[in-house]
Amino acid sequence: MNRTLHTYLSNLEDLFSFSPAEAQEAAARFHEEMRRGLDGQTSSLRMLPSYVGRPTGREEGRFLALDLGGTNLRVLAVRLDGRGLAEITAVNRLTVPETVMRGPGEALFDFLADGVALFLEEHRLDPGQHRDLAFTFSFPVAQSAVNAGMLLNWTKGFTASGVAGQNVVALLSGALRRKHIDEVSVTALVNDTVGTLATKSYADPSCDMGVILGTGTNACYPEKTGRSAKGRFPGTGQEMILNLEWGNFDKLSTNPYDQTLDRITFNPGCQRMEKMVSGMYIGELVRLILLDMTDRGMLLHQPSPPVLAREHSISSEQMSLAARGEDFLAAVGILDASDRDREVAAHVCRIVSRRSARIAGAALAAVVTWMDASVEKKHTVAMDGSLFEKYPGYPENMRAVLEEFFSRRADRIVLCATSDGSGIGAAIVAAVASSRQRAKQPSPRQQTPKNR
Repeated sequence: MNRTLHTYLSNLEDLFSFSPAEAQEAAARFHEEMRRGLDGQTSSLRMLPSYVGRPTGREEGRFLALDLGGTNLRVLAVRLDGRGLAEITAVNRLTVPETVMRGPGEALFDFLADGVALFLEEHRLDPGQHRDLAFTFSFPVAQSAVNAGMLLNWTKGFTASGVAGQNVVALLSGALRRKHIDEVSVTALVNDTVGTLATKSYADPSCDMGVILGTGTNACYPEKTGRSAKGRFPGTGQEMILNLEWGNFDKLSTNPYDQTLDRITFNPGCQRMEKMVSGMYIGELVRLILLDMTDRGMLLHQPSPPVLAREHSISSEQMSLAARGEDFLAAVGILDASDRDREVAAHVCRIVSRRSARIAGAALAAVVTWMDASVEKKHTVAMDGSLFEKYPGYPENMRAVLEEFFSRRADRIVLCATSDGSGIGAAIVAAVASSRQRAKQPSPRQQTPKNR
C-alpha cells in the first residue's frame, strides 16, 4: 500500500472514529434532548406517545393485525394464550397495486378492507365473533390516541389523495363499514418499534426497550407518565411507551462525507442520526468514499465506474458481504477490481459500519441510563432489523460501547433479536388497549339503571 493511500485511509479512520469520549458526550446530549422533548420544548427527539403501556403477559384472546409496510400488505390472525405465548395462526400477503398507491385515498382504504374481508372468508374465522384489529401503518403519523393518528405526509411512493391530514384509523373504519365488515373494530394504531417492544415484553417482563436497526432506525421505551414536566401525556397507568424517533437526533459531529450525503437527500438537515447509522444510508456513505478515492486515482485506476455515480447503488446487505470475506465490489457490479481494491473497499465498509454500530450503542446506553442511571437491574432490549440481525460484527461493536460505558454492568443489558413486531406486536398492543378499555368501563352494578 502506497503512502498516499495509507494516509487517506488513516484520515478516513479519524473522520469516522467515534471514541469512548465522543460516545459519552453524545449520550449526555441525548439525555438533554429527551428532557427537552418531554417538557414540550423544541428537540430533535420528538418523544411521541403511543397511549399504551407494556403488556403484562396475561393478555389473551384472538386478534387481527393489518400491516401496511409499503407495497406489501399482510393480514394476520394472532393468538395470545395469557401466559406469555403469542403465535400467528394465519396470514395472507398481498401486493398493493401502483394504481391504488397513487389513486384516491378511498380506493386505498377499500383495498385494505377487501384484504380483511378476503382473509376472514379464506380462513373462516368464526363469522359472528367480534375481533379487535391492530393497524400497523408505517408512514409518518401524529398519534392522538391509541386508536387515532393523522397522516403527516406520504412516503415510499404512495400519493393516495385525500389522506394527508386525516385520521387513518377513521378512514380504515369507514372502509370496513362500507364493506359491511361489522365484526371487526380497529382498536390500535401501532408503530413498528412499539410493536417490537410489545412482542418481547409479552414474554419477558425485563424487556423495557425496543430498537429498530435496519433500513431505518428508531427506538422506544416505557416512560413514567408523571415524569413530563408539562404534563404532555395523559395517564394510562404507571407508564406509557414513548416513540423517540431517534433517527432525527442531531447532536452528533459530522464529517464532509456526512455533509455531502445530507445535501443530496430529499430531506437535508433532517434525520441526521439515521443518515449516519441506518441501512438506507451507510451504503451511500461507502459509495461517496469509493467515488472520491477513484476520482483521486487511489482505487480501481480507471474512470469512476457508472455504478459509483448512481445514488443508492450500494446497500448495507452488499456491504455485509465484505464482513464475510466475500467480494463486495463484484456484488455491486465492479468485476475487474484488483485484490488490493477489494481489500481497500472492504476496509471502507468496516470503518463506516463500525461507526454506525457505535453510535447506536451510545444512543442505547443513553436510554438505559435515563431509565436506570446506575444500571442496577436487568434490561432486555428487543432488537429488530437487518443491520443487527444479519451484519457480521454489528452486535459486537454495539456491545463494545456498552462495555465502555458500564464495564461489568454491561452484562445486565441483553440485546435480543426480536422479529414481527408489526404483526404479533401489533396484536399485543391491541390486546393491551382492549384490556385497559374494559378496565375503565363500569361494572353492571356501577351502571345507572335505565328508567323503566
